[in-house]
Amino acid sequence: MPTIHVTDRKGEERTLQSSDGNSIMQVIRESGFGDIAAICAGVCSCSTCHIYVDPAFIDSLPPMSGDEDDLLDITGTRLENSRLACQIKFVDALDGLRVTVAPED
Repeated sequence: MPTIHVTDRKGEERTLQSSDGNSIMQVIRESGFGDIAAICAGVCSCSTCHIYVDPAFIDSLPPMSGDEDDLLDITGTRLENSRLACQIKFVDALDGLRVTVAPED
């Protein structure tokens, strides 16, 4: 089962496992992390699942949609490696992915 390494806002890292095809947002929330609000429940209409993706994995991710790009633009904490966790399916090819939950806006 593929793993993902998530660092929360306190700097604590957890290694999580999930089935192929769940969104990263689902994986993080189902693990009990309180840092991901996901107010829109994963339909790309908020930015409360904002994460920073380890630069080594950026090229492995699907392209960012215009909606995701627009939502990240309105955050005050966007970086070059920012993504919305609801928009990335956690697939076997991303095994070992490292992400950090972005600070609250």
